[in-house]
Amino acid sequence: QVQLVESGGGLVQPGGSLRLSCAASGNMLSINTMGWFRQAPGKQRVLVADITSGGNTNYAGSVKDRFTISRDNAKNTVYLQIDNLKSEDTAVYYCKASITGPYWIRDYWGQGTQVTVSS
Repeated sequence: QVQLVESGGGLVQPGGSLRLSCAASGNMLSINTMGWFRQAPGKQRVLVADITSGGNTNYAGSVKDRFTISRDNAKNTVYLQIDNLKSEDTAVYYCKASITGPYWIRDYWGQGTQVTVSS
């Protein structure tokens, strides 16, 4: 069984910063690409950024200058640093990981962490 547990969300004023974390645990052989998605109220879940096991990153164009994705392979953890937060960043942020197990490769999702940007 594999679990992804996110943390770091909360209420932040515009212009502030947050660091989201997502830790994977369980019966895994390796973790491939890890990523962050977000879903605003009434909208579809969309990719924010992802990072390969080798550290190659990919960002949605709208967040490229303010979001930084990174990972610590030793800790099976991916991070999302969000700077200069704007009201439109308000959403539930979900972690996703492609994980290789003994006999399978599957995508797993975290439970989501709420980020609210408001003064």
